Amino acid sequence: MPLTSKERAALRAEAHHLTALLHVGHHGAHETMIGALDDALRTHELVKIQLNKSAEESARDTASRVAAELRAEVVQIIGRTATLYRANPDLERRKGDSPPWRK
Repeated sequence: MPLTSKERAALRAEAHHLTALLHVGHHGAHETMIGALDDALRTHELVKIQLNKSAEESARDTASRVAAELRAEVVQIIGRTATLYRANPDLERRKGDSPPWRK
């Protein structure tokens, strides 16, 4: 189910304080990097990725392709930084806990 504009805005605000967990080099998003991103999305749900200036693919194309492959949502793209989100219903959540990306 796609994110609503309010949900996307709230995630953009949360992502502002995050640092990029993954860096995509000039070889682009290869299988190993996609596996690492899948793990990061499973544990954090909200993840920033930074694309190298020499990357062959644009940030928008890379983010869209990777998000489709991992069944994630592109929250925002600013310059060469993309933010992806994928909810994980298996994460333990207790009332009052902060979201997994803040931990």
